Amino acid sequence: MAKFAGLSEQQGHSPRRKKAVLLINLGTPDAPTSSDVRRYLAEFLSDHRVVEIPKLVWKVILHGIILRTRPAKSAALYKSIWTEQGSPLLDITRKQSEKLQQYLSQTNPDVEVHYAMRYGNPSIASVLKSMHETGVDDITVLPLYPQYAAPTTASSFDAISKELMTWRYLPSLQFIHTYHDHPDYINALVESIKNDFEKNGKPKKLVLSYHGMPKRNLTLGDPYYCFCKKTTRLVVESLGLHEDDYITTFQSRFGKAEWLKPYTDATLEELAQNGVDDVAVICPAFSADCLETLEEIQCENKEVFEEASGKHYRYIPALNDDELHIEMMANIVRKHL
Repeated sequence: MAKFAGLSEQQGHSPRRKKAVLLINLGTPDAPTSSDVRRYLAEFLSDHRVVEIPKLVWKVILHGIILRTRPAKSAALYKSIWTEQGSPLLDITRKQSEKLQQYLSQTNPDVEVHYAMRYGNPSIASVLKSMHETGVDDITVLPLYPQYAAPTTASSFDAISKELMTWRYLPSLQFIHTYHDHPDYINALVESIKNDFEKNGKPKKLVLSYHGMPKRNLTLGDPYYCFCKKTTRLVVESLGLHEDDYITTFQSRFGKAEWLKPYTDATLEELAQNGVDDVAVICPAFSADCLETLEEIQCENKEVFEEASGKHYRYIPALNDDELHIEMMANIVRKHL
């Protein structure tokens, strides 16, 4: 087919056939300051997938109350976990991307690996634009939320769709929407727990704490709760735990509405009061350690437990850039490559 005058093959209609994997995580402020946190929260809490209150009512609450009071408090919490490399979530996601690139290079050397944040930087739109400019037209998206949920997984798809709506030449797109029961994911969790038990001893109770969401989401059809319960079941079956050895809980509730129960902090307090004074907590819904694990679980909830007479409390880190975790990612995306 004849080319249009002045257009090279790269600029014309010939397929470019460059493949890429895009890892997506939730996001983080650029810095632990009130202004950066305010900007991050404004983007995050303006997403109707995250807060389903009628927009006009929520806009008044968000801008009239929350963004006036919460940024300074949240900034102090972010500052407590910030490292020389910056945000732990961003740093870990970057390492995951780099290690996945190295892992895939053994079998798929032509595949690029990128990462983006749903809120904050690098944004999904900016990373997609960069990929497009370098000729990528076949994208496999892996949102790093093991259990599908509308406020996380679906919101990531929304952001991708919003950007692609502006493109004339759309890429081939594979969107992996959940991996809550993938054998490699379960195995990575199980090995992480086994390693902790071997090092620190088996606790009286293993607490599997997942990020919470309003109970209303479940009644409206979001499968997140069911996926969390299945992850727990597969993990404890593999570990050979009995019913009294573990419990599934939900953390990070926000606002006055009823959220998925039991709540993590209330459960830890109750366990300690009832004589269960030795617990280990793992957060299977988090693919990388962040504010909700490093500050809320590792610090705040430890205080709750100890103040209720609990003696031994430990947090089992997220899978982060552990080798089995990277191998899992590679195996999940490889079938799409």
